[in-house]
Amino acid sequence: MGEARLEIRLAKEEDVSSILGFVRELAEYEHMLDEVVATEEIMREWIFEKKKAEVLIGEEDGKPVGFALFFHNFSTFLGRSGIYLEDLFVKPAYRGKGYGKALLQKLAQITVERGCGRLEWCCLDWNQPSIDFYKSLGAVPLEEWTIYRMTGDTLQEFGKKDVK
Repeated sequence: MGEARLEIRLAKEEDVSSILGFVRELAEYEHMLDEVVATEEIMREWIFEKKKAEVLIGEEDGKPVGFALFFHNFSTFLGRSGIYLEDLFVKPAYRGKGYGKALLQKLAQITVERGCGRLEWCCLDWNQPSIDFYKSLGAVPLEEWTIYRMTGDTLQEFGKKDVK
């Protein structure tokens, strides 16, 4: 029997249940499963119909074992698009084989091929294994930046106000 090999491909619409499964597993790892409200229908609409994100699927012997969900953003300073990695996840049983690195490397290749100026993502402060992994690849944390977010009722109410 030969050594297991990872194949990486862009996701197709029929992968939506695997994508949502990966999202749920990642959320569970991050202790945030109760925040996942996405459904297969929502994911299908926003990823495959509205084309607001793309997904790389990593497969070992035809079985999905990891994914990277990403989308384009824009840097006004660089004057070009970048790619934002929203989620990177490899199932625990398949870790330690270089699959996370391979998914991230494929995404870096896509970033370069598309002429984008940067690849960026966020990582939870307590997730030291991931922090160490990212730093080992040459990624650097942006120490002077804080992410701000509006969601739910706050976003709805703020969006209803007249612009002045």
